[in-house]
Amino acid sequence: MNDETQKSDTLTAKVLSSIGAVDAAAWDACAGQECTDSNPFVRHAFYSALEDSKSVCAEAGWQPQHIVIEDAGGKVLACAAAYLKGHSYGEYVFDHVWANAYQRAGGRYYPKLQCAVPFTPVTSPRLMVRGDVDEVTRAELQTTLLGTMVELARQRKVSSVHVTFPTEAEQNLMTEAGFLPRIGEQYHWKNEGYTTFDDFLAAMSSRHRKNIRKERAKANSCGVRIETLVGADIKPIHWDAFYRFYIGTSDRKWGQAYLTRAFFDLLSQRMAGAVVLVMGFEDERPVCGAINLRGGNTLFGRNWGAIVDYPFLHFECCYYRAIDYAIEHKLAWVEAGAQGQHKIQRGYLPRATYSAHWIADPRFKEAVARFLDDEREAVASRIEALEDWGPFKKEQQD
Repeated sequence: MNDETQKSDTLTAKVLSSIGAVDAAAWDACAGQECTDSNPFVRHAFYSALEDSKSVCAEAGWQPQHIVIEDAGGKVLACAAAYLKGHSYGEYVFDHVWANAYQRAGGRYYPKLQCAVPFTPVTSPRLMVRGDVDEVTRAELQTTLLGTMVELARQRKVSSVHVTFPTEAEQNLMTEAGFLPRIGEQYHWKNEGYTTFDDFLAAMSSRHRKNIRKERAKANSCGVRIETLVGADIKPIHWDAFYRFYIGTSDRKWGQAYLTRAFFDLLSQRMAGAVVLVMGFEDERPVCGAINLRGGNTLFGRNWGAIVDYPFLHFECCYYRAIDYAIEHKLAWVEAGAQGQHKIQRGYLPRATYSAHWIADPRFKEAVARFLDDEREAVASRIEALEDWGPFKKEQQD
């Protein structure tokens, strides 16, 4: 159902309350074949698994407000996944301080409009345009998507629009459109043409190389058999176990599990070839697991959980087995999720991430802009310092 429609002479902007209201092929054509192959999170199948499983819905604080731009013949030219949100959970670009400050000053921060992949801190296109248009038209359509977001925010009388984990080029376009730019950092592993894990270790300093070997030895001597399951090898019994791990980890760390059990079944049904599940067993009993999604050149680490606590088992399943998989399949990158400076000493170096923010209240916008000016400088300095702290031999890091 169309929540809202805006028309110009040649284009129609629609706001849709469900990803199911968009034809999957039309959506994926905007995401681009290259992008959907390399980044599974922009696929219609991923968004639909979230919504159809009720992991994402208005009751969970994520009310879909997807934007599509159509030509006069009804052909979808551009699209963006967006949500009205009543909280700031599941985003990984933290604005709780902004919300608290605005509300203490008498404002109403929620609801806000969020353009993102829910629960997924992965950089990928947010302003998605068909690949068969020229660059001038692409920029015009992306600007139309941004304008529609801002107009929707004004009509809904929300405080702000937040576009999280876009590409750097998209952030530049948003900055030109009056959004406030923000940067963060994550820790990613880069494949420098390694053919074995030992090749990777050889690029490290002796101290770090020895440390990783000790960690792997301890993790693999604790009596847990670790298997890497892909696609059809993953059965409902595996998802049953993994969901128990996931719920337990969520209860301990965040107090809220974002994903429902049904999501994992739908993920296997709709994106089987992209799912890589590293699971540990004591005899035949599953005791730990780490879920990854594979793109064309990247393995994306997502969630981890366990019902046992053995030294370095987490590092082995989440970081080292991911590197093993990437080397074996000649993938260029492993993205191991948000946060965690401990990843640096295990070969995952800092990379910048991006977001952009439109604030309705001019005085509040001015205050946020000052904060972001200082924060960007601090984050850029931190990334530079952390790169120097890396575990590789100096010539390798250079």
